[in-house]
This record gives sequence, C-alpha cells and structure tokens, in this order.
Amino acid sequence: MTAQLTKSQDRFCSRSWATIDLLRVPHIHASVPGKQSQVIHERCTKHFYGLSSHTRLFPVAFESGEGCVLTDADGNRFLDFSSGICVATLGHGHPKVAQAISRQTRQLSNCHDFSTRVKAELVETLARLLPSELNCFQFYDSGATAIEAALRLMRAVTGRAGLLSCQDDYHGRTFLTSSLSGTEQESFPAEVATHLLPRPNVYRPCWMTDEGQIDTNAYLEHYATYLDQRPAKSIAGIVLEPIQGWAGTIIPPDDFFPKLRQFCDERDLILMADEVLTGWGRTGEWLCLNRWDTTPDVAVIGKSLGNGFPVSCLAVHEKHRDALDGLKASTSTGGNPVACAAALAVSRTIEQEQLLAYSKHLSEVALNRMEQMKQQHPIIGDVRAVGCLMGIEFVKDRQTKEPFLEAGRQVYERIFSRGVALVPAGHILRLTPPIVMDEPALLCGLEIISEAIGEVSRELNC
Repeated sequence: MTAQLTKSQDRFCSRSWATIDLLRVPHIHASVPGKQSQVIHERCTKHFYGLSSHTRLFPVAFESGEGCVLTDADGNRFLDFSSGICVATLGHGHPKVAQAISRQTRQLSNCHDFSTRVKAELVETLARLLPSELNCFQFYDSGATAIEAALRLMRAVTGRAGLLSCQDDYHGRTFLTSSLSGTEQESFPAEVATHLLPRPNVYRPCWMTDEGQIDTNAYLEHYATYLDQRPAKSIAGIVLEPIQGWAGTIIPPDDFFPKLRQFCDERDLILMADEVLTGWGRTGEWLCLNRWDTTPDVAVIGKSLGNGFPVSCLAVHEKHRDALDGLKASTSTGGNPVACAAALAVSRTIEQEQLLAYSKHLSEVALNRMEQMKQQHPIIGDVRAVGCLMGIEFVKDRQTKEPFLEAGRQVYERIFSRGVALVPAGHILRLTPPIVMDEPALLCGLEIISEAIGEVSRELNC
C-alpha cells in the first residue's frame, strides 16, 4: 500500500462518525423484525405496495443511519453492506454532504433550469474529473430518467430508432429502460426497437477459445451477425452496464470494452455507458470504464452522485453538444440547487479523502478474504470484486455450475438476522459496502457471512 493511501486511511479512520465500534455493531438484541418494526411496517403496507422480495422477507423499519451502520426501530444495529442500494456510497450522514445540503436548502431550493453558482461549480468539477471529451451535461432526478434522456439523444444524433443492450443488464423500470433490461420480466411486450444480446460472463461463458479462456471475439462476431440481420442503418447504438449489478456483479473480461469501442466506431454506433451503479467511486473510478481506458460517447451517473439525495447526470461527448442542446432538460427537480450542492460535496469529498484509491484497497482486502472462503466452502463457485462492488456466487456443483438458489436464500436470511444488511440476487450475494468502511468492519461482515455459509452447507449436506 502506498504512503499516500496509508495517509488517506489514517485521515478517514480518525473520523468518529465513520469508525465502527465492533463491540457494539452488529448488535441484535430483539427479533428481526422486532415489534416496533412490525408495527411501522404494517402501517406502511396498509397503503404502500410493490416491495422487493428481500424487504418482504425481512420487513425491518430502519430508524437511522450513521456512517456504515443502520439502526432499526427496535434498536438493532446492522453493518451496512448494501449502501441502501449502492446509493449511500460515502455512508449515512457524511458531515460534508449533510452540511452542504442543509446550507443550500436554507439558501435556495429550486429555480427551474436557471443558472446558479453551485450548478456552475458542479459542471466545472464534472468536466475536470471526467474524460475531457465528456464535457456536456444535463441533470435529472433519477437514473432511469437520465437514461431515458440518453436514449432519446442517441436516436436524435443518429436518426435511428434501434437500441441494443445485453441479457441480464438492468437500466430501470420505465417502459423504454425496462425494454432494455434483461433482468426485468414485464407482462407487456418490450419496446419494438430494442434488442437484447448475450454478454461476456467470465464464469459462465457462451464461447471459449481453444485455450479454455472466454472468447470475447466470438461475442462481437455474434453482435455483427445480429446487426447484419437488421435493416441497414436501423440501430442507433448499444447501451451497457460496465459491470452488471442486479445480475450479481458480473465483471466482463478486460478486453471486452476496448474491443466494443472499436466495434462501435467501425459501425457508426453510439456507445452508451450506464454508470448509474458503477460510477462515482463505487468501483474505485469516477467512471468504471476508466478501468479499461475506454471513453463512451454518452454516460449516465447516478446513485453515488448524491449519496442519497436524488440527482443524476447525463454526460455527453462534446461532438454531440448541438443534439444535446435540442434535448430539453427542463424537469421539475432535476439539477435543482440542493441536488447540485449534494453532488458537488460528494465529488469534493471523494477527492479530498482519496476514496477512489481506498475503494480499490477495500476491494483487495475483500477479494483476499473471499478467496479464502471459496477454498473453505465448496458451495461457493465464484467470488469477484471491483472496488466496493462484490459478489459471492453459490453453486450445487463446481463442475456443472448449477445455481444453488436455496443456499443463496438461506445464507441471506442468516446474514441479515445476525446484523449484516445486504441485497441478494438469487443464488448470488451482492456486497456493496460504503467506500468509507474501515477494514476491521469489512472483515467482520465477511466473517459473519462465512459462518452463515458454513452453517447452511452443513445443514444442506454439501
């Protein structure tokens, strides 16, 4: 570890708001959910519908969050290995972000799309932190709305309606974004001009080389064949998550995105990166595609950008500025002064506390421990991590790689009941702790997970 990183860790660990006392956390002194959680949950669900499966399984009512700790209505304290859902990347209640939001709320809450000092500072910061060509921006209030805008831009630039994405990608729950989300099973047909293709999965490849490695070229050849079967000049571009989140932290081979960039350039296709989940520190980069030295034509940033405050950003290559200018960005709350203040504070904090480097460091720590867990527990088929985006995949047999859904469900239940909050993906555990989590807390959570896996393995005789 470099001296610079060590200094960053020391500066972070000295902050009382973020340092976790592992004698007090996790701490489960009542049932999960407890009586107060049950009362609050019943009041909510009398009128509120459409909960996620994991919330239905553990209908906990959370009362507060501090740093990397969540406390429910019954006083149970949880290690937060979910960051909400990859949103509270700097933890809950970061002083700099909270102060910026509070100060701006008292000064000016909304002024439509007029310019403000804080918006000027934010766009200048974004232009400095992102690849130099991505210097044209619009702001929205969610990932899906920004992605919708990006898709409209792609069609406006090219004059084509067709859009490509990949199976098991996730881009949102609006009509168009869900049509491009292979993980969304809707009862109505997908938007007619959207198409889903297979995507490289190193652990579960569709095509392999003679040397037994995943064959990235075969995927691109399949894309080319698929395009040849479509009407000429009917496809605007391709939309991808750099790392698939909802699918279970699926990391592509290192040569995929550089080759895909060339593929798009040769065919006059726009390459759009859905960085809502992967961007702004989550994977140890401002944009995850920086990891592969690839610059998209369009990128969407969300979740981490506001650390809990609703704000998203559409970032566009300067060559498309005229088309972007014609894409009206007037929304009720998108890019309001409070949202800009939150995003600016988050960006400055990541820089000042050197959290990109620290996120990568936590990835190394976690991956080392998860590899040990894999050696210890045969039901673990694969472990993976990029920054604080991590996954543990359960299989019934390492040779067949058959997904072990029951193991995933039981392990999740035991982990949550012991005070580690995370979001599962069927047979895959998704671990997304805040990038400010200290090492002892990270290892404590992983130890609880390992113990739960051991118990489930013994009970399932595997």
